[in-house]
Amino acid sequence: MKNVYSIFTSLLLALFLSSCASAPAEKEHVIIAYVTSWTGVMPDPTVMTHINYAFGHVNDTFDGVRIDNPERLASIVALKKVNPELNVMLSVGGWGSGRFSEMAADDQRRLSFAKDCLKAVEEFGLDGIDIDWEYPTSDLAGISSSPADRENFNLLMRDLRAVLGEDRFLTLASSAYAEYIDFHSCIQYLDFVNIMTYDMADAPFHHAALYASENTKGCADGAVKAHIEAGAPAEKLVLGVPFYGRGGAVMRGRDYKDIKEEGEYVILWDEKAQAPYLADGEGTLMLGFDNPKSLKIKCDYLKANGLLGAMYWDYEGDNEAGDLQKTLATELL
Repeated sequence: MKNVYSIFTSLLLALFLSSCASAPAEKEHVIIAYVTSWTGVMPDPTVMTHINYAFGHVNDTFDGVRIDNPERLASIVALKKVNPELNVMLSVGGWGSGRFSEMAADDQRRLSFAKDCLKAVEEFGLDGIDIDWEYPTSDLAGISSSPADRENFNLLMRDLRAVLGEDRFLTLASSAYAEYIDFHSCIQYLDFVNIMTYDMADAPFHHAALYASENTKGCADGAVKAHIEAGAPAEKLVLGVPFYGRGGAVMRGRDYKDIKEEGEYVILWDEKAQAPYLADGEGTLMLGFDNPKSLKIKCDYLKANGLLGAMYWDYEGDNEAGDLQKTLATELL
């Protein structure tokens, strides 16, 4: 009887250990790096999970996609040889990139565009498409628009998903406060939503602060809550962070690698906003930006709130040591 009991307990222990071994690991977060067509900097493919190649555009006949510098896109895709887990996406759009409204309004043009996106995916060995229409129903960027854009955007997402299939990524870039997109209708087609939680104000206000303070007009926390209220679940939200500083009337914006204390300008910390800034001799905010300290805090925030990960614009803005990209990789991968 003792031997039977011993065998039984051994079997239970083996089953328990087996279930532990096969249990899925904790889901890692995504890190999406925008890499531009107009620079020659080659990114380190080990510090991100996705690259969004900027940009493709709706073509002049409103029924296909035109890719900026396709040779560079091919070289970016080749980085998958270094990191086979890397996903490379074509981001279509960007500020001032138009012809979306005309394309999305017509059934045949919309379907033709989706098929041309698939053709680009297959030709370059891409992992999906990111739509960066800035913004449906808005002509602020000098592009055409229509009140029907909001519904037509939903149809575009539907058609892209149908043509790309379920095994390829379909994502989008969203304005900070989710005001242009009907997420309740289109979120079913999307793998994740990249929130552009930057450029929310010019100096003397922060442009990418995590929380509100007397130095903000908008903040990332508010943007996340706005997206959730608009119908985008937290687990599909990606928090955008800038690799550059935004100034105002006195000081122009600059890449993170070019931000430093000089002359009367010193770097200060806004405890309420949880953000650094470059200030003049009177303590006035002249340039808002993110640094490794604020990025770590943002990583803690997105993990605590169940967000999918982080996105940044753009890779080239980091310093030579890669302090920003390495901070994100350390915290999220």
